Amino acid sequence: MNRLTYRKAVNYVMLTATGVCTVLTVSVLFVILGYLVYNGGKSIDWDFLTKLPLPPGQDGGGMANAIVGSALMVGVGALLGLPVGFMGGVYLAEFSGKTLGFAVRYMADLLNGVPSIVIGIFAWGAIVVPMHSFSALAGGFALSLMIVPITVRSTEQFLLSVPRALREGALALGAPKWKVISTVVVPAASKGILTGMILGVARVAGETAPLLFTALNNDFWPSGLNQPTAALPVMIYKHAISPFDDWHRQAWAAGLVLLTMVLATNIAARWIMGRGVSAQKG
Repeated sequence: MNRLTYRKAVNYVMLTATGVCTVLTVSVLFVILGYLVYNGGKSIDWDFLTKLPLPPGQDGGGMANAIVGSALMVGVGALLGLPVGFMGGVYLAEFSGKTLGFAVRYMADLLNGVPSIVIGIFAWGAIVVPMHSFSALAGGFALSLMIVPITVRSTEQFLLSVPRALREGALALGAPKWKVISTVVVPAASKGILTGMILGVARVAGETAPLLFTALNNDFWPSGLNQPTAALPVMIYKHAISPFDDWHRQAWAAGLVLLTMVLATNIAARWIMGRGVSAQKG
């Protein structure tokens, strides 16, 4: 066997192996999606999306309170975490030195790797214990702690991808550094930064453990940020471990709703990124 034949054989084997792995990965994803759609689609109706939960054994009811509660706590988490993460990313990309920058990046990566249940315990001690109440505010605070490191690192990476020539050109015209960053660098990376923020929010939307320690649960409509609040991940957990078949069906339906919400968020992020790439090429 000559060298060319050997290289072709190795190329064929590796291409086949990567193709098989790709098919297996995609197949597992579609099996999970199909199983969820099959089981959850049968239980989703208008009542499920608009009504409150009913006791086990009673037909009907829904998880409208959990849908609203999830949106509320994710919104609070985004309002608290995104600005902090954005400013941290700007600092790392534009102002940090080697030593302090390394420390901040290391801490952000470490926080990103902390188990969510540990973040839930911390939020419980920092918010729930002083307030003497589980609350949507505590749940949003826990989620914000998970959003911050994701936003910090994604913002830094997209700002660093902006060509240095843009910064130098603006500085050469006499603009101060803060104005260069706010009017030149950030707008140039805005599509990527927004995409990272959306993906960060989508990442925490399905978290359960932090909300068990902070928001607890509630079978009624949210009545304020200082009260226990239902969330879709917690309701899925509660219904899935119950012995009631009707609650199991609702857990599948809630899982499908949550997956749809996260999928829509990811599609929006990819769409924004795609428009940003095409705009830069144009």
